[in-house]
Amino acid sequence: MMLNYDLTKLPGQWRPGSIRVVREPSNQTVYEGPDPDLVPGLIAELVEQIHSHDQVGASTVLAAMAHLNLAMIHPFRDGNGRMARALQTLVLTRSNIISPVFCSIEEWLGHNMEAYYAILGDVGKGRWHPEHDALPWVRFCLVAHYQQAATLMKRNIVIGRVWAEIEELRKRLGLPERTEIALMDAAFKYKVRNGRYREVNEISDVVASRDLKRMCEAGLLIPVGEKRGRYYVGDKPLKDIRERCADRTRARNPYDLVEGRERAAQLSLPV
Repeated sequence: MMLNYDLTKLPGQWRPGSIRVVREPSNQTVYEGPDPDLVPGLIAELVEQIHSHDQVGASTVLAAMAHLNLAMIHPFRDGNGRMARALQTLVLTRSNIISPVFCSIEEWLGHNMEAYYAILGDVGKGRWHPEHDALPWVRFCLVAHYQQAATLMKRNIVIGRVWAEIEELRKRLGLPERTEIALMDAAFKYKVRNGRYREVNEISDVVASRDLKRMCEAGLLIPVGEKRGRYYVGDKPLKDIRERCADRTRARNPYDLVEGRERAAQLSLPV
């Protein structure tokens, strides 16, 4: 499914030859996968490891190891990283961790790709060496899960703040309650379209057009384009609300938090 757009990449088949991971633009080889003859056996071991969930204390650790081992085996001609990340999520969902807040770190990895490749390089050390210590990788994934969840919790708080301000602004301007969703979308830089606004609120085209016109006259939306191609973006009051409610703090490293608590507990012990 990941590679069917290009049959030259042999979708669904093990790679027939050796493979190297090259970092651009330096063209430096950072990792070389095991001999292709070893791939079927190594994949069989990986599958057995994934099914041994009753022998692993935490599903997040098992999922992290599945990701690491698939990436290190590098069994496909292309798409190994994507498949490894998908496999990590799959292992967690099989353990009934199905909320995107906790089962996927894809967004977090997208913002930390350099750190991701660096830790894979540190653990892999250039070639297939399964005897190497995987603890740094597991810690990396646990930090990713914690910070991803913390970020989404923080995002929910921000959304609540923005919604409260928009509700107050909407009431002050005498706009219908149904306009709040469109104003929320515009505040978060999404395009507002007549068709979507009409569909969400189950209203006629006449009513939708009138609402959108009132929001523009109130200085909340700016029309862009003409006729069928027209959409609306947020004007300054909505941008100001988003700016006031933004939280740009970074989620803490959970290991730093734990170590801080341990130090605090040690300091509070009686002498």
